[in-house]
Amino acid sequence: MRVLVLGAGFGGLELCAALSASLGDEADVVLVDRAEGFVFGFSKLDVMFGRAAPDAVFHPYRHLDQPGVRFVRATIRSIDPEARLVDTDAGTFEGDVMVVALGADLDPSATPGLTEAGHEFYTTTGAFAVRDVLDAFEGGHVVVGVTSTPFKCPPAPSETVLLLHDFLLRRGLRARSSISLVMPLDVPIPPSPAASTALLAAFAERSIAWHPNHLVRRLDAGRKVAVFEDGAEMSFDLFLGVPRHVAPPVVASSGLSVDGWIPVDPATLATRFPDVYAVGDVTSVGTPKAGVFSEGQAAVVAAQLVARQRGHESEHAYDGTGVCYLEFGDDTVGRVEVTFLSGQPPVGALHGPSPQIAAEKAEFGSSRIRRWFDREWATT
Repeated sequence: MRVLVLGAGFGGLELCAALSASLGDEADVVLVDRAEGFVFGFSKLDVMFGRAAPDAVFHPYRHLDQPGVRFVRATIRSIDPEARLVDTDAGTFEGDVMVVALGADLDPSATPGLTEAGHEFYTTTGAFAVRDVLDAFEGGHVVVGVTSTPFKCPPAPSETVLLLHDFLLRRGLRARSSISLVMPLDVPIPPSPAASTALLAAFAERSIAWHPNHLVRRLDAGRKVAVFEDGAEMSFDLFLGVPRHVAPPVVASSGLSVDGWIPVDPATLATRFPDVYAVGDVTSVGTPKAGVFSEGQAAVVAAQLVARQRGHESEHAYDGTGVCYLEFGDDTVGRVEVTFLSGQPPVGALHGPSPQIAAEKAEFGSSRIRRWFDREWATT
């Protein structure tokens, strides 16, 4: 059974690792991605705020060395889900099973004025560039704003303003700066009232202005003003934006997507096409667009494929659970445990924040690199 995996993010890497661990050389997996390597989402913030160097958080795919797994660096030109075939600039690949884990693309140009007057920090390139922008910043009003829904890692904007507070304090700029967070949500993390309450308290303690239920539609570069969906405005000296998220064009043109994203069976992650699965941000499964949920979904698909290879049925079903680590600043981290079940309201509990959970977060990252790349990675 050849498994064709499209995308080497959390989902694709975990799927390959799980299949290799269970099947060894018996696995026949082709992993396709256009990037050179992998960067954790939280590592982007580490680089932005000077806590890590870009080279230290970059994990090249050339280091992948798992039995039964072959990595192909290529740009996908088209996907044929009926034939389970992809055409790439490195050739055509076909599988008995196809798993789409291509994530969400980011389009800063979709928000008028963002590329001219602001900076996005959700792509690796954007986040690494913001490091230099922050180093040159001399104080003023910083606005962190969301430009569309849905968006990946909903806690990230909150983490950004808290880490920004610490950054400006270290540089002696906090007294002559102000920070505003603009989000289209009622509370910072809707599935977890406890986490939202803790974040709002942290904002208040640090004099960070919270503006819920606002979506940034455009930036006026000449006036340095963010214009919200309702027409209200907010001036800024520095704007850090969460750019518009879209399904990759190759997915949109494949026939897999509905209303932009790929619908799947919430228990099995199967699409409407036989032997085609989808995991992670590219789906409309109902969980947040965050790596840990993609990882959990990939584990379920892997268990089904291993059972199939062994000639029996899998009892594994996706349970919608995930753990998210949340930076509170001052070297403390919280852990949010959330569950999303189809037809039920999500629930989430908060642990911490504490320095101990910060260490746990570091081990979370190190353990994934150990599992996916078979090498050690010191996050500090």
